[in-house]
Amino acid sequence: MNKIVRIITAASLSIASLVCSTSVYAGEVLQRVLDSKTLKVAVGTDWGAMSSLNANNELDGYDIEVAKSIAKYLGVKPEFVTPGWDIIAAGSWQGRWDMSMGQMTATKTRAEKFDFSIPYFYERAAVVVHKDSKASSFSDLNGKIIGVASGTLAEAYANQNFKWDWIGAHPEDYKFKAGEVKVYTTSNIAFDDLRIGDGTRLDAIVTDGTIAEKAIKSGYPFKVLGYLFATPCSIPMMKGDKEFNEKVSAALKSMKDDGTLSKLSIKWYGSDHSVEK
Repeated sequence: MNKIVRIITAASLSIASLVCSTSVYAGEVLQRVLDSKTLKVAVGTDWGAMSSLNANNELDGYDIEVAKSIAKYLGVKPEFVTPGWDIIAAGSWQGRWDMSMGQMTATKTRAEKFDFSIPYFYERAAVVVHKDSKASSFSDLNGKIIGVASGTLAEAYANQNFKWDWIGAHPEDYKFKAGEVKVYTTSNIAFDDLRIGDGTRLDAIVTDGTIAEKAIKSGYPFKVLGYLFATPCSIPMMKGDKEFNEKVSAALKSMKDDGTLSKLSIKWYGSDHSVEK
């Protein structure tokens, strides 16, 4: 009888030890994801090539495919939720989703409330000129009229009050000094002024590289003079679950190493934004 009790007790201790070791390995969020076999991901429905609704009213885009690949790496299924960007950025998720897409830059301020994965996308700031422009270098824009969208990093850069405030940033010198910075509500409106002709209303525009490349591909008479800087974009998660962060980053590293991120970027953007250039 005592022998049977000892065997049962030993077995119980072994099971308890196994459960405890699993719990230690997996943090709260990772454990929830593994137990539910579901990765809840916050995305947008109108974020262009990142994530938007396709003709079949289904979510599609670069970020959607990346999120699906991360879920596959974890051995779970993705489930997408669509809160507004302001709600995502506020940080009070309360377990409603596990991570967010949206190519967020890991600034020092944001790092106070989020943990971030390794970068999975680099957004390059591009300087666009009319195809007839004689400018061949950034210095040719000194004293010129530069168009930017309001409230963007491009506006800050053109006005020379830009802050390289993301984690691991390396501040650089400004490549030109504008004579006038003309601010628009959107880059598209600035494009309409530049397309009229070189120097007619604008000499150049500073905007996101993906936006510039799309405009040129759609027929705008522009060319990219060059790229100013690249901001690394990462996946935010609520602070505190190191194991979950490591798993997501490991999935991204795997996709970067085997070329998946590069292929998806070229598929959705026409160029490789998986590496810094």
